[in-house]
Amino acid sequence: MSNQIIITVSGVDKVGIVAELTAIMAKCDVNIEDIKQTLMQGHFVMFMLCDIEKSSFSFKEIKESLVNCGKNMGMEVWVQKREIFDNMHNI
Repeated sequence: MSNQIIITVSGVDKVGIVAELTAIMAKCDVNIEDIKQTLMQGHFVMFMLCDIEKSSFSFKEIKESLVNCGKNMGMEVWVQKREIFDNMHNI
């Protein structure tokens, strides 16, 4: 579980959101284990559970790449280690 991360994406829906983010993830050897997305009145929301075990990039590098990609698209992107995410929701 220590190699798992949670990626949350939110913003106004547009073409290419998933493609842009997953291209970066593929480049960083990040494996998507589970993905959920929905559209709420034109607002795009996506959650991904990913594994970074085989990545040669650090968590920090992966996070910065995804957050910067989100900024370029006008989206909010949050990247957290799964154990931090789980602990936050157990309080």
